Amino acid sequence: MKVKEYNRKKAVEYAKKWAYKRNPRYYNFDDVGGDCTSFISQCIYAGAGIMNYKKHIGWYYNSASDRTASWSGVEFLYNFLTKNKGIGPRATKVDIDNLEVGDIIQLKFLQDRFSHSLIIVDKKGNKLEDIYIATHTEDAYYRKLSTYTFQDIRFLHITDIGI
Repeated sequence: MKVKEYNRKKAVEYAKKWAYKRNPRYYNFDDVGGDCTSFISQCIYAGAGIMNYKKHIGWYYNSASDRTASWSGVEFLYNFLTKNKGIGPRATKVDIDNLEVGDIIQLKFLQDRFSHSLIIVDKKGNKLEDIYIATHTEDAYYRKLSTYTFQDIRFLHITDIGI
C-alpha cells in the first residue's frame, strides 16, 4: 500500500478557522454527547484528504446518519487510528516527547473511558504547559493542555496516510 504524509499545517489551519464555530458541512454533536471528536476528525481530514469508507471499521462522514462511529466517538477514533492498516490516517500511541503539531490527545475524566479529544496546535517543549490545543464542546483554540484536570491522558502521533 502507498502512503502519503499527513499535512499538519492544513490540520492546524482548519482547527484555527473552526475552533469557535461550526462548519455547516458537518452535524453539530454538542447536544448529543459533544462535538469534540467530530471536530478532531474534521481537522485530521483537512490534513489527510482521504476517508476510509469501510462501513463498520472505517472512518468517514457523509452526513449525521451516514458516518462511522470512529468519526465522532473517542474510543472508536482511537481504535481506528491505531489499528488502521488500510486507507486513511494512521497513528501510534506515543509519549509526550514524540508529539508534533497536528497530533491528537485524548483525555479521561471521571468516567471509566476516555471521553475528550483535542488537537495540538503548538508545542514549545515536552511538558503539559508547553502544549497548546484546539477542541470543541468546550470550544478552545491555543489553550494550554496543563489547564485541564484529568484522570488519564494518551497521545496519538499520526504517522502517515494510507492511499
